[in-house]
Amino acid sequence: MALDKVANDILENARKEADQRIQEAEKERTKILQEADQRIDKMRKAEEKELQDGLMRMRRQELSSAELEAKKIVLNKRKDILNRTFEEMLKELSAMDHKEKSVLYKKIVADGKKAVHRPKVFIPKGEADLLAGLRGCESLTEIDMGSGLILENEDGTVRLDYRFKTILESIWDRDMKSISNMLFE
Repeated sequence: MALDKVANDILENARKEADQRIQEAEKERTKILQEADQRIDKMRKAEEKELQDGLMRMRRQELSSAELEAKKIVLNKRKDILNRTFEEMLKELSAMDHKEKSVLYKKIVADGKKAVHRPKVFIPKGEADLLAGLRGCESLTEIDMGSGLILENEDGTVRLDYRFKTILESIWDRDMKSISNMLFE
C-alpha cells in the first residue's frame, strides 16, 4: 500500500501541478487575448482617425476646388464685362460727333507739334475734312486705321500713336485695378 500511496501522491501532485499550469495557461491566454483586443482596438481607433482625417482632407480639397472654380467663373465674367466695357468705350469714342472729333483731333495735333515739329499726320480714311485748314504740318494722309491720329516726324524715326484704341489701351492697362474696382465694388 505504501507504493499505492506514493503513486497516488505523485498523481495528486501531478494533477495539482497540471491544474496550476492550466490555470497559469488560462491566465496567460486571457492576458494575451486582452493585449490583442487592446492592440486591435488601438489599431481600429487609428484607422478610424486616419479615415476621418482623410475625409476631412477630401472635404477641404473639394471645398477649395469649388471655391477656386467659383473664383475662376467670377474672374472670367469680370474679364468679359471689362472687355465689353472697353469695346463699348472705343465704339463711343469712334462714333463721336464730327464737330467734337474735329476739336479733339486739332488739340491732338497741337499737343503733338510740341514733340514733333511739322509732323506728317495720318488720319482714318474719310476723316481728312475734320482737319481742314490745318497748318504747320508736313502732310495729311488718309490711311486704313481706327479713329484717332498718328503723327510722325519728317524722316519717320519718331512716331506718336494717338489712335483712340491705343490711348484707351494705355489708360486701361495703367488703371485696370481702379477700373475694376469702380465696376465691381
